[in-house]
Amino acid sequence: MSLILTPLRHIPLIHSGDDLAAILLEGLNTTPDPCDPSQPLTLRPGDILAITSKIVSKAEGRLVNLATITPSEAAQALARRADKDPRLVELILRESREVLRVRPGVIIVEHRLGFICANAGIDHSNVWPQAESPEATPPSEDHVLLLPSDPDASCRALRERIEAQTGLSIGVIMIDSHGRAWRIGTVGTCIGLSGIPAVIDERGWKDLFGRKLRVTIVGVADELAAAASLVMGQAAEGTPVVHVRGFPYPLREGTLSELLRPKELDLFR
Repeated sequence: MSLILTPLRHIPLIHSGDDLAAILLEGLNTTPDPCDPSQPLTLRPGDILAITSKIVSKAEGRLVNLATITPSEAAQALARRADKDPRLVELILRESREVLRVRPGVIIVEHRLGFICANAGIDHSNVWPQAESPEATPPSEDHVLLLPSDPDASCRALRERIEAQTGLSIGVIMIDSHGRAWRIGTVGTCIGLSGIPAVIDERGWKDLFGRKLRVTIVGVADELAAAASLVMGQAAEGTPVVHVRGFPYPLREGTLSELLRPKELDLFR
């Protein structure tokens, strides 16, 4: 079993309204096949495209200018506890179901999409308002990017567009960088998917010695997200899309909800 991850080249800076499906297909055409660099990378049945949430948010117009935000009294009080801009905290509250933990510099919430994350996934990095290049407009601390409204739906729309143009069955997974409660460092995490399973239930499978597994459910979408994130990088690499070949499980439709632990089973909340 081999898993081949290839970052797509020449993906431009994304702006609101851009046609991501067309951009991804063009990226494939301009990326050499790692097994035959003389040929462009072409899709095959069962391939997967891993994309950062950031480019989807930009295409869907999720850029917000903090100058347009008026913080509520609740946001101002929480901002004092967290030592954060009250306007940013107002957005965090709007994007969250519940505030779980607060300390200076970070607010841990249950995002409206159901997962636990810091600051509702709102990000300053690699965000420029309508810049054609990193040099065209200086970074603005007043502009932030919200996560996509419905990552599963965004992945499904991209997959259906690409499948309609290629006639191939593929998967699409959306990645965001999340911290973890008990370990240092962020990792790529799946926040949306279409055409691939989110988890594989191995209960009942046999181990090397014939014993049946009793509790093993593998978060394969998160494993794939972490692998693709390693190829994408986190800073100025400019590689927001990764082509994946060799995913070791059959493709099927999956949803983010498969990965989310119900609150009544969460021992740490």
